[in-house]
Amino acid sequence: MGDLSAAPFVAVIEDPAAVTPAWLSEALTRGGTPAKVSAVAYEKIGAGQIGACYRFRLTHDGAAPGALILKTVAGDLEQRAKVQRAYRAEVAFYQTFAPLTRVNTPHCFYAALAEDGLGFTLLLEDAAPAVAGRQEDGCALDQAAAAIRNLAGLHGPLWNSPALEQAAWTATDAARAARMAQMHTLATARLIERYRDDLPATEAAALRRICDFTEAWLLGREGDPRVLVHGDYRLDNLLFAADGQVWAVDWQAVELGLPGRDVAYFLATALDRETRRAHEAELLRAYHEQLLSYGVSGYSLEDCRTDYRRGMLQASYVTSIGCMLATGERSPASDAMFLSMTRRAAQALEDLEVAELLAEG
Repeated sequence: MGDLSAAPFVAVIEDPAAVTPAWLSEALTRGGTPAKVSAVAYEKIGAGQIGACYRFRLTHDGAAPGALILKTVAGDLEQRAKVQRAYRAEVAFYQTFAPLTRVNTPHCFYAALAEDGLGFTLLLEDAAPAVAGRQEDGCALDQAAAAIRNLAGLHGPLWNSPALEQAAWTATDAARAARMAQMHTLATARLIERYRDDLPATEAAALRRICDFTEAWLLGREGDPRVLVHGDYRLDNLLFAADGQVWAVDWQAVELGLPGRDVAYFLATALDRETRRAHEAELLRAYHEQLLSYGVSGYSLEDCRTDYRRGMLQASYVTSIGCMLATGERSPASDAMFLSMTRRAAQALEDLEVAELLAEG
């Protein structure tokens, strides 16, 4: 077969079976972690829709760990073309922004995006034995507090930072805002129809009404805080360790936006109504205190609460569109997840009178 190590280096690998010791050695070295890998074995983990993950176990002589996560594309070219913005966002986050934040996320040893944007490869730190949360189960209060402080580590260090100009391509312009607002309205109607037997009329009404404000909400207001938002900061995208540490993964929805979007989306979908009502004030206080520790100034706790209320549209927006675009087969598990997120989002919209606030401009 010849000397594979002498073959030209392929930056993006989509088939895990094509990952050789020579390729891993070169990729790790290019990423700044010199290693001479002599053997590899892998297994598929997770069930991603637009990305696939594999755990690689390495035998090597070098500074690399004994296990890595390889993340690459999933689906055919037509499917990839619809989500290539997500590929670009995740690679850009790890290449450019992760080192500038204090958010706890797996270290990236190597990142590459295909020239046509339809493929990518990431080599990430393995966070095992930390385990992912489950939307329908919710989380404990101490887990919510750890997750919300971790979120401040994403927002605070880049708060209104000039470095965000490197993410300007993620900003929403008028055309995209109009398009996404239409999609939100359509997705919400479909969601309500799907779960009509399990969704109280008042909650369905709250979901419908909030769609009226999506376009203006996406464009934001002059003077709003500007941060890098995760965009899908929910329990399924968080890994919890036994020592209380939390890791954020899946950075494919990263964009510039209002920090309250991430905060509201997480608290609304992670906590049942009574727990959120009882503890959201203290959790917002913990988030705000953490922001201040990163040097954020001129942003009061009251500002934080207002942006939290304004950000709550995110819970409906992401849940409804995510449900409509999900490519996996519908199942009792997926229904339980989407229904729990839908109901909790609607309840938060009601409790916090979000539509009334947004109507004020």
